[in-house]
Amino acid sequence: QVQLVESGGGLVQAGGSLRLSCAASGRTFSVGAMGWFRQAPGKEREFVAAINWSGGSTYWSDSVKGRFAISKDSAKNTAHLEMNNLKPEDTAVYYCAARPSTYRSTTYNYLPGYEYWGQGTQVTVSS
Repeated sequence: QVQLVESGGGLVQAGGSLRLSCAASGRTFSVGAMGWFRQAPGKEREFVAAINWSGGSTYWSDSVKGRFAISKDSAKNTAHLEMNNLKPEDTAVYYCAARPSTYRSTTYNYLPGYEYWGQGTQVTVSS
């Protein structure tokens, strides 16, 4: 089992920045990738970004490319999502997720591939 705990959400004005963190514990050696997803009210959960845990390759949705940055601190088993130039449409609950290393796919935006999920953190961007 892998436990994930997000932090760093909050209220920010449009154009502002926030940094989300996701701390993993438990069987962290089994993690192959970590991703961020978000869900706005009345909408389906959607992919935001992901990072391959061993190689460090990163993947993005078109809606956040150039504004968000994902990084990892392997020593602390923590992933970060730096969000810049935030827009009201970025308002959502943001979830951290971990994919096992045994799931060998180069498609990182596939939600069912992620086995472990955090509880979510609210990000609200005011206009």
